[in-house]
Amino acid sequence: MKRIAVVGAGIAGLCTTYYLYKHFQQEGRPLEIVLLEKEGRLGGTIFTERTDGLLIEGGPDCFLSEKPWALQLCRTLGLEGELTGTNQQVRRTFILWKGKLHELPEGFMLLVPTAFWPFIKSSLVSPLSKLRMGLDLILPRKGSDEEESLADFVRRRLGKEALERIAEPLAAGIHAGNPETMSLKSTFPRFIDLEKGYRSLIWGMYQRRKRFVTNTTVPSGYSMFLTLREGLEQMVSALTSALPSSTISLNREVVEVEKMSGDKGGALQYHVKVKGNQKGLTVDALVIATPSYIAGSILKKVDEPLSHELLSIPYCSTATINLAYHRTQIGHPLDGYGFVVPRVERRAIMATTFSSVKFAQRAPEGTVLLRSFVGGANNEELVSLNDDQLLSVVRQDIDEILKIEGKPFLVRIFRWEKAMPQYILGHEERLAHIEKLLVRNPGLFLTGSAYRGIGISDFVHEAKLTAEKILQSL
Repeated sequence: MKRIAVVGAGIAGLCTTYYLYKHFQQEGRPLEIVLLEKEGRLGGTIFTERTDGLLIEGGPDCFLSEKPWALQLCRTLGLEGELTGTNQQVRRTFILWKGKLHELPEGFMLLVPTAFWPFIKSSLVSPLSKLRMGLDLILPRKGSDEEESLADFVRRRLGKEALERIAEPLAAGIHAGNPETMSLKSTFPRFIDLEKGYRSLIWGMYQRRKRFVTNTTVPSGYSMFLTLREGLEQMVSALTSALPSSTISLNREVVEVEKMSGDKGGALQYHVKVKGNQKGLTVDALVIATPSYIAGSILKKVDEPLSHELLSIPYCSTATINLAYHRTQIGHPLDGYGFVVPRVERRAIMATTFSSVKFAQRAPEGTVLLRSFVGGANNEELVSLNDDQLLSVVRQDIDEILKIEGKPFLVRIFRWEKAMPQYILGHEERLAHIEKLLVRNPGLFLTGSAYRGIGISDFVHEAKLTAEKILQSL
């Protein structure tokens, strides 16, 4: 019987185990699967808490429906009836500029305007900057294939103001990164395709928006952002319930892996050493679904160059601060999903989501739930502050921006140390090298946020592909 070990029970590891087990059930393969997790819980950064009528998300709170894999998984798990979209009555996002919240003009798709009048009337960018952004319509395509940072690309196509006031805060809200070092190819490849295909970003995005309206990739009846009625931990619970209890092994930290030849000189195997367990286990296939720096650490004896490449992928830390207020305490109308903060504003927070406005049933009537984010590539040191200090700097910002009076009646702080991989310049080349190194280690597989996407749908997709690769290799 073949044995497979999956290390790390975040959503990537859980999904890989689920897809392997599902294939095992369907095809009747004699496989033994074990999922090893060093913590006492499953789900990684997905963490949902219910208290006093509030639904609090400590990590991610939604996934994209236009990337179909998470939605498909929810349907397979019987969760389709639990799916809920965003509030369609207040489909607005704000950007803080000079201490005031300015609406991101209607028709903006990521950082590109596609509707003329909302953009012209916007108070977010200056008249001169609007003219500069409009030059994108006549600028030539890039003349070479040399890799660009997100910052260089936006400055070249749309100008400095578009970078500072729009692109940088929106990108930081997604990747917690610095646009000066972020690889455009690895983070926003669609912009490269737009420039190649249409020459102008604005014209290309306008054409795509027309197709989006008439032939949208978002499934009928759903909004672009989806979550589950009882929070994303519902997905974790459903995945867990779909697996035999014998498959899951909590509080089992893998500390080292060694390569070894199979029985009687057969196929390559891996010996997995677990903290506090002298025996360990030997497997025919091994999936590492941890952050890449942990993968690099435990694979040193397997392949030193591979370990080095994995350890070289940078990460940053973030913190999520959930705050609950009575509605009467907040002077702002909260008529949107939230706001992002440009770095030049010199604030502690990167962004704040109006959670109970964005999604229904997140807070009792008459109360409001907010989620603020700090840290990332530019302010990582804030994550190290103690709870009182962190709460103080966050409240100093949001009290002023949202005109809040008094203290929140509930506070929940979640720190995610070195949890956000940074897709910096050269990321694609590094991945290509990692793939070459994996070829000489048959039976070894990597999956998770460090490689080809940081969203839940990306994790689900990569997990399914990884499971298929494993089954083919066996």
